[in-house]
Amino acid sequence: MSELNLEKNEQHQIVKNIVKDVVSQLGYEATLEVLPNEKDPTLKVISIYSPDDLSMLIGKNGQNLKAIEHITKVIAFKKAPGQINFALDINDYRKSRAKVIVKSAVEVANRVRDNKKAEALVPMSSYERRLVHIELASYPDIETESIGEEPQRRVVIRPLTI
Repeated sequence: MSELNLEKNEQHQIVKNIVKDVVSQLGYEATLEVLPNEKDPTLKVISIYSPDDLSMLIGKNGQNLKAIEHITKVIAFKKAPGQINFALDINDYRKSRAKVIVKSAVEVANRVRDNKKAEALVPMSSYERRLVHIELASYPDIETESIGEEPQRRVVIRPLTI
């Protein structure tokens, strides 16, 4: 195994331990798994699984999940050597949400192709916007752009002008 991979594995283990500690401090027991992201190979997904109801950890529209991820990233930045790119998922919430977001973006992209008018998607997190940009990058006749300020930042899909 190369030195770089060993370092990344050590970073993932540090992050995994931090996540486990944070979840435990919140009163939940869970198992964790580090998985590659299907659309972005530079991003690892740390999946939290539990037979318990973890909806409180997810929160409305994933707000608590985002907060836990932020706390984890702050702690990891101080403890892990180098930079590590990861996202948290709880009982596959983000995975299923990602499918809904991508499906919606593809539908809007097809509408934009047909009517030649730009459309803005609903406000999204940077992770969700990135999913849209990656998915629609393969569409040669449309372009995407993030506009606005957090928390109202959104993706605009427009026909490519030639």
